[in-house]
Amino acid sequence: MDYVKNLRKLVGHRPLILTGSVVIAVNEHDELLLQQRTDGGWGLPGGLMELGESLEETARREVKEETGLEIGRLELLDVFSGQDYFSSFQWG
Repeated sequence: MDYVKNLRKLVGHRPLILTGSVVIAVNEHDELLLQQRTDGGWGLPGGLMELGESLEETARREVKEETGLEIGRLELLDVFSGQDYFSSFQWG
């Protein structure tokens, strides 16, 4: 998240285009891995890309940081973008 913090120092609170990954991890019992967020809600593990990372590397790093788990095979399911996915949430 250092990249985003550094950007915020330069641009303040103006909107940024940021790329990230989330992971849908399902075990052999078809149980979905969720994590409890700091706001009390639940969500998929994932986060923002750092400079020089691929989306796959971002996904692996975020899952490891947030859950302690190492993940195996990854499959890109979809790309989500556009007005429906705009967030005014302030990172960093």
